[in-house]
Amino acid sequence: MKYSTAVGGKTFIIDVNRENQVTVDGETIPVDLISIDRATAFSLLLDNQSYEVLVNEESDEYQVLVLGHLFNVRVEDERARRLAQASRGFLPGSGEIQIKAPMPGLIVAVPVTEGQVVKRGDVLVVLESMKMENELKAPRDGTVSAVRVQTRQSVEQSQTLVTIT
Repeated sequence: MKYSTAVGGKTFIIDVNRENQVTVDGETIPVDLISIDRATAFSLLLDNQSYEVLVNEESDEYQVLVLGHLFNVRVEDERARRLAQASRGFLPGSGEIQIKAPMPGLIVAVPVTEGQVVKRGDVLVVLESMKMENELKAPRDGTVSAVRVQTRQSVEQSQTLVTIT
């Protein structure tokens, strides 16, 4: 799975090849990453060096602490990034917008209801895919005209989840 990762103003394309190997901007790197506490602490083995890594997820960003240095990291699934780029500039200022699943997964939460007024950036659906929760947000202000999914429902890629008018 490919990810676009932004750290300190630089963007890297990371491809998770298999469990103990990643490719960063075309360079294959052996890594070993093990969760220590099943939440925020990890042991990272990289270039025969061992590191303790603390990770805190905050909204749409991760805070990563390594060797006393704090990094703010944005990680975006390559498919979701491409879909978002393709739709930028094509969203109508009015009319109907269908919010579709960018990938297959499980609906974790639907914090909106039909008839609810939403603002751009409000969370419409939380979709779990590959053990990560993804917040799907309103691309513009509007009113939720249809909610087509419910919590614990499995969805396919490109399935309509919510409609905004």
